Amino acid sequence: MEGLLFVAEEPVSLKRLAQVLEATPEAVEAALQELEITYRERGLRVQRVKDRVQLVTAPSLAAYVERFLGLERRGRLSQAALETLSIIAYRQPITRAQIEAIRGVNSDGVLRTLLRKGLIEEMGRADTIGRPILYGTTFAFLQYFGLESLDDLPPLPETISEGVQGDQPSALPGRLGPPRQRSEDRSE
Repeated sequence: MEGLLFVAEEPVSLKRLAQVLEATPEAVEAALQELEITYRERGLRVQRVKDRVQLVTAPSLAAYVERFLGLERRGRLSQAALETLSIIAYRQPITRAQIEAIRGVNSDGVLRTLLRKGLIEEMGRADTIGRPILYGTTFAFLQYFGLESLDDLPPLPETISEGVQGDQPSALPGRLGPPRQRSEDRSE
């Protein structure tokens, strides 16, 4: 299991691991949990999103790895990008219209930026009129914020979570009316 995750160029599905190892999904899950425990105090982590998994370096080593590889320090995200990304992270899968209903502003530019940076991805289409695109976060999102899984996201404060739960998103306090175009969104 460890060797396969080490050589995999991208996240691997649990089904694929079971298939290659000729093992049951339960055995694969048990082996992954054992690896997670082993790596807790080391420089590697097992990162998961739903049924996909990959081996990554520990978030605490990011500065050293970037320096070693000669990578530029990752650019900072704008307030609009962080706001949109947090909505997607907590509500995924979510449509552009739902994001805009929560934010109260047009989010086209921000979504393009987040897609280009690889922090979000198209997860499919909603089964509603017009079949809008559904957005969700990526493994790059987890790496960017030093998370092992979406379960590591901090809980939303109760006053905010009330405004973003349920089938239909509602505007956060202070956000009413149709989306408006903000200058920072257009520059994303």
